[in-house]
Amino acid sequence: MTRFPAFCLALVLAAFAALAMAAPAGKDTLRIGSKRFTESYILAQVLAQTAAPHMPAPPAVLQGLGNTAIVYEALRSGSIDVYPEYVGTISLEILKSPAPLPMEAMSAALAPLGLGVAVPLGFNDGYALAMREDKAAQLGIQTLSDLAKHPKLKLGLSNEFIGRADGWRGLAQRYGAPQIPVALDHGLAYDAVAQGQVDVMDIYTTDAKIAHLGLRVLKDDKAYFPRYDAVLLYRLDVPQRFPQAWAALQKLKGSIDENAMIAMNARAELQGVAFDVIARDHLAGKANTTGADAGSRGLWAKLFGPDLARLTLQHLTLVAVSVGLAALIGIPLAVWVFPHAGVRAVVLGATGLLQTVPSLALLAMLISVLGAIGTLPALMALMLYALLPIMRNTVAGLSEVSSGLRMAGQALGMTASQRMRHIELPLALPTMLAGIRTATSIAIGTATIAAFIGAGGYGERIVTGLALNDGALLLAGALPATLLALLSEAVFEVLERSLRRRRV
Repeated sequence: MTRFPAFCLALVLAAFAALAMAAPAGKDTLRIGSKRFTESYILAQVLAQTAAPHMPAPPAVLQGLGNTAIVYEALRSGSIDVYPEYVGTISLEILKSPAPLPMEAMSAALAPLGLGVAVPLGFNDGYALAMREDKAAQLGIQTLSDLAKHPKLKLGLSNEFIGRADGWRGLAQRYGAPQIPVALDHGLAYDAVAQGQVDVMDIYTTDAKIAHLGLRVLKDDKAYFPRYDAVLLYRLDVPQRFPQAWAALQKLKGSIDENAMIAMNARAELQGVAFDVIARDHLAGKANTTGADAGSRGLWAKLFGPDLARLTLQHLTLVAVSVGLAALIGIPLAVWVFPHAGVRAVVLGATGLLQTVPSLALLAMLISVLGAIGTLPALMALMLYALLPIMRNTVAGLSEVSSGLRMAGQALGMTASQRMRHIELPLALPTMLAGIRTATSIAIGTATIAAFIGAGGYGERIVTGLALNDGALLLAGALPATLLALLSEAVFEVLERSLRRRRV
């Protein structure tokens, strides 16, 4: 038992190290966010590479932070300083205006929130619905009004489009559309339409795959959708904190037209060119360059890419520290409630309820509560998920200790705390270790979700692969996570065998 305090000390030190990593970037670092779709990834890199030469430290780019709600919350809380957004989204989704607002009105409404809108980039990336050309021609569908006359058509729409104020609900009401859509990730919807699994999907009008797959974009004949001109949504202190970088970003005004944006999206989605390379070529005036790393990069190259070491360290940190913190909190708490049946049932029930909260919902709630994105809310979420197996197995292990052994300790004059330290905990240790083993396996899998809020790890590849509908990149994120889970099982198996031998 002399090793237990040292183990606890190691976990405490690891926790402090992780919390240090979770601290937001310094005030001298410009933090640029992006949503989780191709165009936003590219534009974030354009902003970063434009600002970098005018700053003492390179900007921090937090890629693929999820939908509008998460990225906006990150901006509002100060976790990021600027990100590319669209005027229609700002007016209708963020400001909840019943009608599109001009830039001046948006600026006035955002100012009390400490935010501003500026630098129109020069292109409109609107929402639209599209379907396969042959299917549309067969049914004679040209417009959204025509679509509303075919209630049996299957619609596969993104979760954000279904839930947005300017999305499906308002569109269905305007056109009297009777269809009930199914939720489908935007990147996967293109394959679903091409294979005939769904008939209609929502698109961004600058998507490269519209022409590539020969889709028909349905005309918005009742003018439901507003314009979605790309702009920068930023914190009002950015021009004062980074005057030279902000002056450089101002020069991006009108620098990207719709054809240029479609071409950049095509290089990412159809040729497999990296986002930073696309941004660099665009800024250098070489937007149509094929790129040395175009689609020839296969699974092997993506699996052992230059980001593997960084992602592995991030994933290991998330798992080790969250499980360590859960053990530091869960084991003493389980020991404390063990003698009290009523309290024990309430505490275990509460930790069980945490398991029922969807991971993305829990992350979103923690972002709002903590006012931060990235490592800190990810660690908190993973720790909460790890509590149940650790506490439940600790209680189960203590329950397995026979009353005879407890009475023997009492007969030797041991106090309750001495019996717990010298008899009950050592005998319960194998079951407790099994709980930590289960918690570790859960954390390795769940940690991939942390990439949705900029915490890194193997999920970063999975999130990007979903955005690009890149199966090889998805595997390049999933395979290392699977291997890590297998390695953890092997380590715990060795520990359990060693423990059994020592007990014998």
